[in-house]
Amino acid sequence: MNRFFLPYFRVVFSVLVTFFVAEVAFAQDSVKTVVAKRGDGILSLLRKEGINPYDHYDDFIAMNLDNLRDSIHLYEGRRYLIPSVELDSVEVVESIEKKSKEVVKIEGEDFAIFGKKHATVLKNSDRLKGNVYYLVSGHGGPDPGAMANYGGKMIAEDEYAYDITLRLAKELISHGALVYIIIRDENDGIRDERVLEIDHDEVAYPNKTIPLNQVARLKQRVEIVNDLYSKHRGKYQRLIVTHVDSRSRGQNIDVFFYHHEKSKNGRKLAESIHTTFQKKYQKFQPNRVYSGTFEDRSSLYLVKKTHPAMTFIEIGNIRNKKDQRRILDPDNRQALAKWISEGVLLDYEK
Repeated sequence: MNRFFLPYFRVVFSVLVTFFVAEVAFAQDSVKTVVAKRGDGILSLLRKEGINPYDHYDDFIAMNLDNLRDSIHLYEGRRYLIPSVELDSVEVVESIEKKSKEVVKIEGEDFAIFGKKHATVLKNSDRLKGNVYYLVSGHGGPDPGAMANYGGKMIAEDEYAYDITLRLAKELISHGALVYIIIRDENDGIRDERVLEIDHDEVAYPNKTIPLNQVARLKQRVEIVNDLYSKHRGKYQRLIVTHVDSRSRGQNIDVFFYHHEKSKNGRKLAESIHTTFQKKYQKFQPNRVYSGTFEDRSSLYLVKKTHPAMTFIEIGNIRNKKDQRRILDPDNRQALAKWISEGVLLDYEK
């Protein structure tokens, strides 16, 4: 394994899923349903049903579109359809009198940076094998970025940009990519809380103190990415920078994508992710017009100075109440990461 890759250790683990046949022996034309309880989100509901929420997130939304608030949130007390999942299982029969049990063996790799709860990355495909991706979340360390008050607590841009970036990294790794997380916090991991606690212990890859001065911070990130780019010369390499916008309080915005005016590949990457978002909105929010764009923004320091083809993403407005609800919801952060990853796949496979 390349010594510059983010630290991880490999594990192979077995998950034993035991249940009575009577509980899952539905007729072929039947669909399992479950009632949403207070506090349930799509991710937590699927987990409780023993289903990988990241693999079947879109399936769940498609099956329950007319029964979701804002095309993504559950209503407490309503019944929801559960995707049918074929388990790679081995039947274990202890005796004729006892009910059959099933054992599911799942293999994966564990990445400590994602946190204990989300550490394991299951392999989805090799579609991005050999590709190198650099992920930079905005601000961090001494600079929390834009801040706002939510329910009497302060929330900061860098925490939410970092959470989305980690989720995106996990998606890309699951498809075989080599991923560098440039701004990193070994203590946070992927978090499923709405209000993410603010800290200032983020470092720059591999373990560099982030400068207080803004220009020094940006220069540090550029140097890290460009050095790694040189070491991987000849490979397919892309850079994705993630920020949470901080426009005026009253302005509700969609997700925007920027690229360098002279980078054909950067434009294609931004356009591919933008196209993916358009299709997702058409599918899941057909009555809502998606106003996000992809455009040249060569004046941005990271856009101008970094060597890999790249896109700079602005996700929502942390100072807008409507956008706050969208960014704070962990289901939404997962959806954003998954949609970005699908745009990355589209870009590579075009």
